[in-house]
Amino acid sequence: MSRFAHSAHRVRPGVAALTTATALLAVCAVQWAPSAGAAQAPAGGTAPSAVSTLSAGWSEPWGISFLPDGKSALVTERHTHTVWLQGRDGSRKKVGTVPNTVNGTASAGVGNGGLLGVAPSPTWNGTTDQDVFFVHTAATDTRVAKMRFDGTSLSGYTVVLGGIKRGGDHNGGRIAFGPDGYLYVTTGEAREGALAQDRNSLNGKILRITRTGAAAPGNPFGNRVYSLGHRNPQGLAWDARGRLWESEIGADTWDELNLVQPGANYGWPACEGACSTAGMTDPKAVWKPGEGGVPAQLAVVDNAVYASTIRGARLWRLPINADGKSVGKLTSFYSGAYGKLRALVKVPGANELWLATARNGYQLDKILKVTVR
Repeated sequence: MSRFAHSAHRVRPGVAALTTATALLAVCAVQWAPSAGAAQAPAGGTAPSAVSTLSAGWSEPWGISFLPDGKSALVTERHTHTVWLQGRDGSRKKVGTVPNTVNGTASAGVGNGGLLGVAPSPTWNGTTDQDVFFVHTAATDTRVAKMRFDGTSLSGYTVVLGGIKRGGDHNGGRIAFGPDGYLYVTTGEAREGALAQDRNSLNGKILRITRTGAAAPGNPFGNRVYSLGHRNPQGLAWDARGRLWESEIGADTWDELNLVQPGANYGWPACEGACSTAGMTDPKAVWKPGEGGVPAQLAVVDNAVYASTIRGARLWRLPINADGKSVGKLTSFYSGAYGKLRALVKVPGANELWLATARNGYQLDKILKVTVR
């Protein structure tokens, strides 16, 4: 199975035994998938009701993040290193590129990578606050960088946090400001599983940092680490109660949806899926990589988590149960209709998602507008 087909899954011996509940959930996740292209509404709550093309001509968009006014979003293209301003009316314009970005090569040590996530400052206004943050791979490391955006073009370049080891296609890359005003950054374990369990390593983690790259106050270990034991996390989203959900690409057996708590250990490399090892935290849902899985990014609409999938080529809906700590029946939409899917964001002030295709070819990707009712 090729690196591109499986998107960072690798066979790993000695996978820990799964609990019955998680195994059953994984089976149901596959069983409930509708036929290709179908949109089956779950019982109760809102669900995708319509989909249309917002804009076309993209080359593997990786991240989408709205500016605070909600009128437009910044979109990153992975391998062109280009940043675009995408309007809600479908218009778009190039605003610049992120310097020092180096894509992967055929070498397993520096595979894939490129320009990944983007996060404008929550108080960005184009004048007194022009800060926009990016995650990208450089020649020797993965970095969080800051640039200035005046509403028209990008300028400047400052490394906020460097020295995150890059390795193959295990680079994480999602960045977002949380409700607390701090930056959350997902990092892959760079193909070195032990790093995910090392509290002093930046890899295999969700980091929580200030705008200067320092450890945010209140972090569980007194450093930049917020949670550990992650393999290749790429999705972050907060629900209405301020709880953080995360999607993670596993190795060969299970992909995960996790409810993230500060200081919690999510098991990699000891566990993939549910774990019998003391001190490890189990996922809230799992997918089989070859049966609808390889989750990319997350968004929350009306108390339901939505997950885009790369290999699965579909959008999953996972309703959050009343206890706020578990999810209900998984339902999939658009299976195979648009190819691989990655970038995903909720449109501010609207029951609407923007969902981007991935890897269809140079200028052949699209950003889709999904109405949720």
